[in-house]
Amino acid sequence: MKNMRLSVAVAVGLASLSSLSQAYEAGDVILRAGVASVQPDAKPHGTLDALNVDVDNGTALGITASYMLSDEISVGLLVASPFKHDITSNGRKIGDAKQLPPTLSLQYMPALDLGGFQPYVGVGINYTTFFEEDSTLGELELDDSWGIAWQAGFDYQLQNQWLVNAAVWNIDLETDAKLNGASVGSVDIDPWVYMVGVGYRF
Repeated sequence: MKNMRLSVAVAVGLASLSSLSQAYEAGDVILRAGVASVQPDAKPHGTLDALNVDVDNGTALGITASYMLSDEISVGLLVASPFKHDITSNGRKIGDAKQLPPTLSLQYMPALDLGGFQPYVGVGINYTTFFEEDSTLGELELDDSWGIAWQAGFDYQLQNQWLVNAAVWNIDLETDAKLNGASVGSVDIDPWVYMVGVGYRF
């Protein structure tokens, strides 16, 4: 009886390990949510350069979803709650703005025998829309932006369908700025986006 109980326990344990290391398959959906941080690498041009304008970091709820087109190829979408960024001149706040950066990517998830660890890389298109712009210098308007986005990340499966995730994007983002209707230059924001969260595999 003891041997039978031991055998059952070993079988259950091996089954659990097998489920943790199961690779993604075509038709799987992986939904993730967590804390996302947008960290701009701002390079101003025109009048904005003369003012030494910079854009501060913003943090919000990030949500990503991946649909497996095959066992190794997926399409992924990044969405988030609005990010709010302070705008500074020579270190002094002169305004702020909110933005949403939905990003659609084609992802490669290699079928590697790494237990519950699943790395991936991707490339796609980002659309960033700005709203609720505000400035002490006057009426501020920031144009929306289209650009290429690169990403890398990994999932680590915990048990059953649950997993933890970490990911990073680099986004080609440039916006033209107007103050009181007049052009004051542009800013290459080109942010790094970092996200850590949990996920569920359907």
